[in-house]
Amino acid sequence: MHRGKGMKFVGDSRVKDLEHRKPNIPKDYSEYPGKTEAFWPNFLLKEWMVGAVFLIGYLCLTVAHPSPLERMADPTDAGYIPLPDWYFLFLYQLLKYEYAAGVYTVIGAIVIPGLAFGALLLAPWLDTGKERRPSKRPVATGLMLLAVIATIYLTWESVDQHDWEAAAKQGAIIEHEIDDTAQGYEIYASQSCIGCHGNQMEGGSAGYALVETGLTVEEIKDIVINGRGTMPPGLFDGTDEELEILAQFIANDGQGDE
Repeated sequence: MHRGKGMKFVGDSRVKDLEHRKPNIPKDYSEYPGKTEAFWPNFLLKEWMVGAVFLIGYLCLTVAHPSPLERMADPTDAGYIPLPDWYFLFLYQLLKYEYAAGVYTVIGAIVIPGLAFGALLLAPWLDTGKERRPSKRPVATGLMLLAVIATIYLTWESVDQHDWEAAAKQGAIIEHEIDDTAQGYEIYASQSCIGCHGNQMEGGSAGYALVETGLTVEEIKDIVINGRGTMPPGLFDGTDEELEILAQFIANDGQGDE
């Protein structure tokens, strides 16, 4: 018998075929027109990295410069000048122009933003070209530059035209030390005024602030008896003397009976 004759060699599936194993190398997309790289993981990983950098930057800004707080909202203050957050300033400024304000508010508040954001959402279906260079896509590039320039300009105009000094004064948080030992405060608490106006007369969701109102004693007494705005009449059930003391206490910004 010759050596090796009649012998069979059987491969073992438990042994990995390292010799013929191919490395995990992304495809070469140079042969495919309109494509430059694999979406996963190449392109998506880059997007995640850019998003992480911006997220960390915003978090650092939030920690270094906390959002400013203003005094509690007063629904009776008709002179308050509102100002939205910075990312809505361009829409806020748009509503100041004649063609987007007054009877045309719907155009500035719904039509123009709806067309702009709707076109942005539909961009993948409206522009199906495979070219990615901006110079080869003049329409899409021009519209996007126009939108960016308009947003920057309207935001700048809104910041430039806003009365920041008046806004700082109207929204300033003023600390008041209420004399809770005064007789007026005892009446204030016994009449359940705290429930709506707060224990420091700072106001709340159901009632406005009672400090620095600029009201006279007679005006305060009239409001207590007849009500005003969301405050219904007939809530006070004390004597005339107690009403006088309470009105004096509120007129003096909670600093005692005078």
